[in-house]
Amino acid sequence: MTDETYTASIVGGTGFTGGELLRILSGHPDFEVVQATSRSADNMTVGRSHPNLRGLDLRFSDPDDLESVDVLFSATPHGVSMGQVDEYFEAADTVVDLSADFRLPEAALYDEWYDGHTSPEYLERAEYALPEINRENLSGADLIAGGGCNATATMLGLKPLVDAGALGPDTGEVVVDVKVGSSEGGAGGGAASSHPERSGVVRPYAPTGHRHEAEIEAYLGLDVSFTVHAVEMIRGASATCHVFPDEPVSKADLWQAYRGAYADEPFMRIVSGGGGVYRYPEPKAVAGTNYGEVGFELDPGNRRIVVFSAIDNMMKGSAGQAVHAANIALGLPEDAGLEFQGLHPVGSP
Repeated sequence: MTDETYTASIVGGTGFTGGELLRILSGHPDFEVVQATSRSADNMTVGRSHPNLRGLDLRFSDPDDLESVDVLFSATPHGVSMGQVDEYFEAADTVVDLSADFRLPEAALYDEWYDGHTSPEYLERAEYALPEINRENLSGADLIAGGGCNATATMLGLKPLVDAGALGPDTGEVVVDVKVGSSEGGAGGGAASSHPERSGVVRPYAPTGHRHEAEIEAYLGLDVSFTVHAVEMIRGASATCHVFPDEPVSKADLWQAYRGAYADEPFMRIVSGGGGVYRYPEPKAVAGTNYGEVGFELDPGNRRIVVFSAIDNMMKGSAGQAVHAANIALGLPEDAGLEFQGLHPVGSP
């Protein structure tokens, strides 16, 4: 613990990632949560929306009355933060946004993949939150943009191959299949997320043209073929990447690439064909944690590398990533508030 305690507010505190931020920051040794906002739950206790946090002595307040804090975390739907960012900086020295509003580096990409951008002057100022991709630029950052969960899972799996030169803009081909839990749809959900409709599905919901492709291209320089399925789990994103390199790669090359990329990373685990039940990455094994797992197998007969990665979409893919990035930006220990190791055995995440 440092000598200084940072005050924090959470805008959009009733959503799933808002709840995860509250859970993390309420136990963080260097943060004090002084405000959580919600229009729909104004003046109601945090525990009413997040029953695991019933012991937290905090009520939601109106987001139009932001308190002055050191760090403001925004867990609002896409489009809100870009319209409120000036007000956020009036209230806080550092803004951490968990939506898509600042995660792409150029306004033209928002024209292509979203519906444009109303505050493009902030894009150059924003730093991408995923430390395994952008750690060197996070120190001292005052606008931090959370990565998308599907993009996070995919990039964590592919980054070692990019670093090793096996993949690049003009090198190799990649086909990505991601399977995600229902919490990715947020607390609002919608008809497709209701239990009778969601239960038992393996549903392709973004066969082509998923917005997270833009992040993968922006930060890894890769043009991938990308498909996402909704499956029957609550937490988790599992990416299977079929990589077809231009040149042959050995199993030793793969171990060298992945160990070289992640040996010193505090939240990355390599799980690749060992013993026991969990021989490859699984979302269930990292549920509730900020850990990411990666693994691989070589298919020499088809000149293919199969890469697996698993994260908790609300933690490593959102709230945990945001707190990890904030820790780095403020010069705090990277694992502060994020030490939870998960549970075993545990039911469906």
